Amino acid sequence: MGLFNYFVKDIGIDLGTANSLVYIKERGIVINEPSIAATNNKTGQILAIGDEAKKMLGRTPAHITVIKPLVNGVISDFEMAQEMLRYFLKRVNNDRMFSYYRAVIGIPPNLTEVERKSVEDAAINAGAAKAFLVEEPVAAALGARLPIQEAMATMVVDIGGGTTDIAIISMGSSVISRSLKVAGDKLNDDIIKFVREEFKLMIGEPTAEELKKTIGSAIPTEERMEFAVRGRDMGTGLPREVIVKNTQVRAAIGRSLRQIVECIKETIEKAPPELVGDIYDRGIYLCGGGSLLRGIDQLIAKEVTVPVTVIDDPLTAVVRGTGVIAENIEAHAQLFVTSLKPLDINI
Repeated sequence: MGLFNYFVKDIGIDLGTANSLVYIKERGIVINEPSIAATNNKTGQILAIGDEAKKMLGRTPAHITVIKPLVNGVISDFEMAQEMLRYFLKRVNNDRMFSYYRAVIGIPPNLTEVERKSVEDAAINAGAAKAFLVEEPVAAALGARLPIQEAMATMVVDIGGGTTDIAIISMGSSVISRSLKVAGDKLNDDIIKFVREEFKLMIGEPTAEELKKTIGSAIPTEERMEFAVRGRDMGTGLPREVIVKNTQVRAAIGRSLRQIVECIKETIEKAPPELVGDIYDRGIYLCGGGSLLRGIDQLIAKEVTVPVTVIDDPLTAVVRGTGVIAENIEAHAQLFVTSLKPLDINI
């Protein structure tokens, strides 16, 4: 069995719209890179994946395309998603002659059968022998060591790059779940649109992301913050710099944050009364990159009138959960999303 374990490795994957993370059994998180690839249109060659590709975003000549293989939590470019996964699996292979990977992959709730099958096929074509799918809020709750197997409500809100995934979990499964296509990328788009309309200045996604992280907030703050933004003047076409205030960024993203709050309320409204009582006592748990926005926990707590807690290390909560499952796949088989074909967890 020892020799067999040398060749067999179970892995957990958080295949996110913004970042992809890989957890290897007995080793922990080994990859945390952007879900971005750069290709040469002339030759079809993949030039870079992950961090190196992100550096090229908005800075490439016409024959080089920087691609995000996942949009709103769903694979939009199957071949590129497959190549990205293959690249990550090669990096963690340790030059072994053969590895039999069983991959546990986090996916947004309420994906269609076709969308789930595309994730499964991408992992298998990239080199995994088997792929098991688990809803991201369930994985995040498991990664945060929350008591999801008990007969009480655990409400998780995962604000990622492409989607905000909301689930009320009890007895090891989602009782009710929602997936809203408003998250980090939409907030970036809101900021780009605001700067364009307010200052007549064109900025790229990396600049909008930096603006959001540096001075963005969900609620008013006592501290006044400003950030110098450089871009292309829409009138002259020449470079220009403007100063953006934190109040302006908050105004830009306010509508999208309102949509997230309303979706959380609607999810609670549809839950059984006993579970709503548990949520009142235990509160809501936030994870994902969006939970790092200043004051978003206070905004949700004020609007929903329940305590809100940001999970420790919210960026890695999902992959840590898939890692917990990967450490003992057989013991967590009930957490898997039903696939088109029966899941065989026996080797």
